[in-house]
Amino acid sequence: MALARPIGILLAKELRTEFRTRELVATTLVFVLIVLVLFSFTFDPTAVESRRFGPGLLWLALLFAGSLMLHPSFTREQSNETLMALRMAPIEPVAIVTAKILANFCFLAVAEVILLPVFAVLYNLKLWPVVGRLSAVLILGTLGLCIVGTVFAAISSQARMRELLLPLLLLPLLAPALIASAEATAGLLEDPPALSTVWIGVLATFDTIFLTVTWLFGEYLLEE
Repeated sequence: MALARPIGILLAKELRTEFRTRELVATTLVFVLIVLVLFSFTFDPTAVESRRFGPGLLWLALLFAGSLMLHPSFTREQSNETLMALRMAPIEPVAIVTAKILANFCFLAVAEVILLPVFAVLYNLKLWPVVGRLSAVLILGTLGLCIVGTVFAAISSQARMRELLLPLLLLPLLAPALIASAEATAGLLEDPPALSTVWIGVLATFDTIFLTVTWLFGEYLLEE
């Protein structure tokens, strides 16, 4: 409970800052739309191919979008020494990281809500009958992406080649979550649709492990 108030204040600050400028969300939406449209015109998939390749292409596009969105999480706080001021405030460092994770999750969730109908139209997929189960997969997968991405955005923010370092760190660690998300999504697009509890368990375990690691080592993530 002691962390809830500072996390809420910092999260509100992140949301106000972003939705005032709409820089990250707008850039991410344009980027992912271009990726999905290019994939659609390049492959020109049939209904069977869409169910087979669509989930992988969707999560690949979300990975690219996440890499683009997560990178400025801490670097934009350095221009006016905002991050240093936050570190000097009487709050736990893990509250800063948690607020960033939740803010990035909200931004990606907004992008996904807009992009899913476009994805369904481009790839001729019927998502409405499985929207509830698909939402559960998206929540778990997006949360894993945001946790790992935000943590390594904090770590790489002090590096010289941070633009290159973040994707290199993300790809190997996110592989289990991306595979599980794509496989769970593919199962929902089959006829009849089925949601594998194995892949949901993998996603839940992945999120729990990295949330625990973030909680335990959050105070070291913002050190110079």
